[in-house]
Amino acid sequence: MDIGLNLPIMAPGLDRTRTLDWCRRIDDGPWSSLAAGDRIAYPNPELLTLLGAAAVATERVRLVTNVAVMGLRDPVLLAKQLATIDVLSDGRLTVGVGVGGREEDHLAVGGSIHGPRVARMAADVDRMRSVWEGERSHPEALRPVEPFPLQDGGPPILVGALGHRSIQTAATYADGLLSFSFGMATAEVDAAFAVARAAWATAGRPAPRLVTGAFVALGPDPDTQMATYLRRYLNFLGPTVEQAIPIARLRSRDALRETLDAMRDVGADEVLITPTTVDPDEVDRLADACFG
Repeated sequence: MDIGLNLPIMAPGLDRTRTLDWCRRIDDGPWSSLAAGDRIAYPNPELLTLLGAAAVATERVRLVTNVAVMGLRDPVLLAKQLATIDVLSDGRLTVGVGVGGREEDHLAVGGSIHGPRVARMAADVDRMRSVWEGERSHPEALRPVEPFPLQDGGPPILVGALGHRSIQTAATYADGLLSFSFGMATAEVDAAFAVARAAWATAGRPAPRLVTGAFVALGPDPDTQMATYLRRYLNFLGPTVEQAIPIARLRSRDALRETLDAMRDVGADEVLITPTTVDPDEVDRLADACFG
């Protein structure tokens, strides 16, 4: 089972120096992937700009959009941006996509969180793949949209889906599942993986890549670290955010190691850990817990 690490872009203080430090520590370590998430109306670095920088700052790890919210961007422009990252990274990009759950992000770019978002995302993924295959963007176009990705057929696409119906829909067009659980609860993840395996088999597709993840805090005061992070990042939940804090239970080396063993047992291909601090030493603490 692979273990990757998200950049802590939703925590405050990730400047140029810390970004480079995190990228290089992840690339130098035992991690399989360097990932980053997507927000608009929030004080985080923009996802694609950040991964373009990470593509140049790293040499080994795969880069993962975890996840790119499809409704926030035109699919043709997004295809060009992702292809550029694939070229800059020498073919190390994996594209996680999702519909997003924060209305303020959609409103900020003139979009809407309402309507058939899952069907629209599937159509947008098909549009991106057609761009990567060289199809002209419109009949009057003199050239296709380039650059083309280095990976044959384009980067693999994983769908960030939580509901069973969304997972089943993803089987018709994606290469795998990119799930998330506040504490990587074994029963929850196992059930999602079972739905995915069955859905991909029913669709006559190759077995899906199964990925999950969770928030983790291993700093000197992990309880405060986790609570502070979640209250800030999940503020759109209002008072109910307090209910999420106890569920995000990965706040010790032993809890993390035990959970990783459980994820291996349920067949996870990869776990993407989300740190809750910008302290670069968290990379070393997490590496010791995961691989030590």
